[in-house]
Amino acid sequence: MSSATASSTSSISQPRRGRSVIAKRRARSGIVMAAPAVILVLLVLGIPIVQATYYSMTDWNGLTAHWIGPSTYLHEFQNPIFWRVLLNNALLLFAVPVAVMIPMGIAYLLNERVAGWQVFRSIYFLPTAISWVVIGMVALRFFAADGVLNHLLSGFGLGFIQTDMLSDEHQALLAVALTFVWSMLGTNTIIFLTGMATLDASLSEAAKVDGAGAWKILWHISLPQLKRFIQFASVLTLISAFTALFSLIFVMTGGGPGYGTTTLEFFVYQTAFARGLFGTGAMLGIILFVIMAVVGLVQLRLLRSED
Repeated sequence: MSSATASSTSSISQPRRGRSVIAKRRARSGIVMAAPAVILVLLVLGIPIVQATYYSMTDWNGLTAHWIGPSTYLHEFQNPIFWRVLLNNALLLFAVPVAVMIPMGIAYLLNERVAGWQVFRSIYFLPTAISWVVIGMVALRFFAADGVLNHLLSGFGLGFIQTDMLSDEHQALLAVALTFVWSMLGTNTIIFLTGMATLDASLSEAAKVDGAGAWKILWHISLPQLKRFIQFASVLTLISAFTALFSLIFVMTGGGPGYGTTTLEFFVYQTAFARGLFGTGAMLGIILFVIMAVVGLVQLRLLRSED
């Protein structure tokens, strides 16, 4: 009896050992095949990051660098302009949910095949096909004192609320935020249309049979299935808010009035190339890199926890 048990145990353990050996071989093969790409990424990204980290602690004018040390960071953290720039970035974060929810609603309507949905899909996708510089130039003419917005207000008899948004410190940031929302409209709409194409239609049909309305179907059935697409659109929009607004700000406001629309990304350009403080510019770039790395790690942690 014992010999039969031992033989059955050995017969079970042998396939397991075989599978473990195959898994190890596959892991080794994967490492060998991925190694060239990993090494290339480390060389292309790692070396510049290390160099920027070094120059961020120096007084560098583009030709010669004099070592100062980590005190450069402490000095910058005491700079009120630096915190004003970070505040601008923080305020722009309020545009991220808007830039996600509006395309989601548009995608939901288009997915319902409303009349003319194919034409509307092309119209909403249009901002994606236009460069940020062109978007900035259009927004400049729209929000200017003699621009389209004020002409529309005058046409509707609302000329008394006309304003030059780009000349006001707070309204200029609002104009940049609105332009940013519009620029992300096409990309996020396509993302949500793609996600809605993967929804299980049988669940919605069963809910309709049970008497559920369109709102309940959207909230309790569609949105849970779109969770990954919502996360992807949110992260993409968040990263764009930190790293893709340079062209808009450069064309629309040049960072002004004052520092009213200067983001951390644009502040790197102003410090390094406009003022010639390349060491401080490298330090600001490192700070921006750390912020985006933290955002990426948090998102990765959230995805793993949900898995």
